[in-house]
Amino acid sequence: MNGKTDTASLRGDDKYPVTGPWDAEALDQQRAWDADWTQACLKMTTDPWTNGILPLKEVELVCVAINAACTNLQADGTRRHIRAALAAGAIRDEILMVVKMASLLSIHSCSLGAPILIEEAKAAGVTPARRPAGAATPVVDRLRAAGQWNEAWTPFYDLDPSWTEQFMAVGIPVYAGGVLPPKLAELLSIAFDASFTHMYPPGTRRHVKAALAHGATIEEIMEVLKLCVIQGIEAANLAVPILAEELARAIGGPTSVANED
Repeated sequence: MNGKTDTASLRGDDKYPVTGPWDAEALDQQRAWDADWTQACLKMTTDPWTNGILPLKEVELVCVAINAACTNLQADGTRRHIRAALAAGAIRDEILMVVKMASLLSIHSCSLGAPILIEEAKAAGVTPARRPAGAATPVVDRLRAAGQWNEAWTPFYDLDPSWTEQFMAVGIPVYAGGVLPPKLAELLSIAFDASFTHMYPPGTRRHVKAALAHGATIEEIMEVLKLCVIQGIEAANLAVPILAEELARAIGGPTSVANED
């Protein structure tokens, strides 16, 4: 062993075919029950691993993002794709940055809720018990001065500028820290926002626009969207082994891929 990963080998061959997002046990059982459908599904779901549009490391980092996102929290998938990302050459700090992004996705609760709170409070004639007074917000000020402020943040800034400053101090280094190239950071953000467990249109549009500005191609962005769709195979990874176990329990037989009837 030379200590380097041959990423080309991760694309699979006849002896070690690529399985992409699949859990091995679920795939074997699904194939035993319905070989034709499983083969067609396997071809579709492994396409991003085999077509070469995105580097394998980026494919796996996007999958880590989708699985680890605070809107998903898929433990088995997160482990599977962290392992594959490391095999494809990702380093700890890159994966950790993806995890930080996955954690901060929850800010969209404020992006959604703060404007509604302001509107409904105004309609009800309710005002804050104490109004924020003169909090220092140097990070927010720098973002505004640089033209990087997102107006979707203004409602929760108006409600709590101090806390918003704290959040921005945590969140901005994710994009400005240099661990991930800007284009990759935007592709990951598209995955977070377009994922079927989130589907956040304002963020998806914002990050598609930014990804294009950083040089992403239409094809690369489409690969990210495909990976969001392919995440749906986690339903089979979860349910197929359970179905096999419950069938075996119901008929009193062994739990295995041999139990096909």
